[in-house]
Amino acid sequence: MSTSSQPASNNRLVISILVAAAAGLLLLLTIVLPAEYGVDPLGTGRLLGLNAINAEPTRTIEISDVIGGNEQLTEVEIPDFGDPVPLPNPAVHQDETRPPQTRTLQIPIGAEQETEIKTVLGEGKVILYSWTVDRGDIYSDFHGHAPEFGPEFFVRYEEHQEGSGNDGSLVAPFAGEHGWYWLNYNEFPVVVTLTVNGYFDDIIDYGIF
Repeated sequence: MSTSSQPASNNRLVISILVAAAAGLLLLLTIVLPAEYGVDPLGTGRLLGLNAINAEPTRTIEISDVIGGNEQLTEVEIPDFGDPVPLPNPAVHQDETRPPQTRTLQIPIGAEQETEIKTVLGEGKVILYSWTVDRGDIYSDFHGHAPEFGPEFFVRYEEHQEGSGNDGSLVAPFAGEHGWYWLNYNEFPVVVTLTVNGYFDDIIDYGIF
């Protein structure tokens, strides 16, 4: 064997080792680290879609669009820490230019008489209400009218054939008049006490009829 060939063999061995090491390092940086540990120093994991392999599964929650009247649940992805979850209907929060009003009315209704009291509300405006009758039970119908839809149009929120009071809230589905019709079917007069709190523009008393 020629001794001159020994250095050449050693050189080839060193080169082979260096090439293998470089290939291993490249594989580590481009494939293994992004896929196994989520570390992507060269950006190849993002380009090749390898980061998703090690990513935590996306968490989702369901939020109902209660203000919009949409009973379907909207699936919302939970964002990174510190970021808010987007609302299916941002109208659940409303800025106002004035404080809420509070009004209390005493409404006498004679025997077998009827009346209507309406709050005037813009679309999406909120009221809280409470009403009681001083004695007996009466008929009540809580409903809403929109003048632009014509005199025959109305929506009913709640109806009681008999009752001595009710408490609740309303987010107006449209701009218009929203309120109560009461019928005193008793043979004696009654007095209804109504308290309304919220962002109404006015309260209309249609009187006894």
